[in-house]
Amino acid sequence: MRMHRAGATSRVSSRAPVFGVQHSVSSVRTSPSCPAALPKEGVNAASPAPRVSAARSVQRASRVRVSAAAANPDYRSKAPKDVRVLVVGPTGYIGKFVTNELIKRGYDVVAFSRPKAGIKGKMSKEDTTKEFPGATVCFGDVADPKSIRDVAFEKQVDVVVSCLASRTGGKKDSWAIDYQATKNVLDVAREKGAAHFVLLSAICVQKPTLEFQKAKLKFEGDLAAAGDITYSIVRPTAFFKSLAGQIELVKQGKPYVMFGDGNLASCKPISEADLANFIADCAVLPDKINKLLPIGGPGRAYSAKDQADMLFRITGNKPNYFPVPIALMGGIIGLIDFFARFFPEQLEDAAEFGRIGRYYAEESMLVWDPVKEVYVEALTPSYGKDTLEAFFTKAVKEGLKGQELGDQAVF
Repeated sequence: MRMHRAGATSRVSSRAPVFGVQHSVSSVRTSPSCPAALPKEGVNAASPAPRVSAARSVQRASRVRVSAAAANPDYRSKAPKDVRVLVVGPTGYIGKFVTNELIKRGYDVVAFSRPKAGIKGKMSKEDTTKEFPGATVCFGDVADPKSIRDVAFEKQVDVVVSCLASRTGGKKDSWAIDYQATKNVLDVAREKGAAHFVLLSAICVQKPTLEFQKAKLKFEGDLAAAGDITYSIVRPTAFFKSLAGQIELVKQGKPYVMFGDGNLASCKPISEADLANFIADCAVLPDKINKLLPIGGPGRAYSAKDQADMLFRITGNKPNYFPVPIALMGGIIGLIDFFARFFPEQLEDAAEFGRIGRYYAEESMLVWDPVKEVYVEALTPSYGKDTLEAFFTKAVKEGLKGQELGDQAVF
């Protein structure tokens, strides 16, 4: 079975209006003026900030606010072609759809990518450039503030859309990307006077027990506290592809593997296209400003058992379940944790991957009511038009090309 991290601790907005404004396609742009900046080795994920006097801090923040106000007085009133949107993490699973949706709407899109991008770094610069016709494609390193400053922000940016996410969910990777690299982008955005920051986060940060959740949540807090840049924090539920790992097995007549009775957790999955539409709305719509925005797909929530039954119905195969006791995973994680004390470099992340797997087996990807301490389907907003059943039906008939999990497959 494979899982993909999609979505989790703060108050959340319980409604997200549906919008679907389409704009014209922009012309193709490539940028010889955006030089390549090769990545550096290593990232300091939690370096303490230098101490400065309160007066100096206020003066610096004041200068930043003035710069932002002067550069972007009312970008939302401009024509899309005059609004410059920077996307970081454009080659990720959701990042690709977000970048192309923004291009389709006619924005002046800058895609800031690693020189070797995609799953296991298989995409060359040429591959990445071809992926985004109509965008200015630049190459650099989000771990390096100078690279961000000199390349991504070479020209004035109005809106930043961050689709950055750690590739594995391991401890060091989570703090290096989900927190520090994203913070690097925010710091430069504030310095350069960007007006708005759209963050792709995850609904699971509501109950943070995993390192990547803690890293994302810490950055959410930094973004909300900035004060000199507005924000939209998007917390999606599960992605369709995170539920696709057993389609081929069921097609072959093999059992559907699930934890317990298959009803431990539920989700309202959203398609990549619908999520990209919602994120693109967040870049410009005033009602998304300074909001935490949980978002799921259309229809009801589905448990693992519901998903299995749907697949059996679509394939025409007789229901065949393989229940796995959740305690078994707990025992395995405990064993790995024990040996990780002696071999931390080799086993620390393996134990974390086990905890990620268990989290998604036990915790629903729905809005959490902290007072009643329950997940509430009714409070989880629905958005879009793509249904899980339509996705499963197409995948059964046509396969799963383009839905590869890559580095983010948990197991």
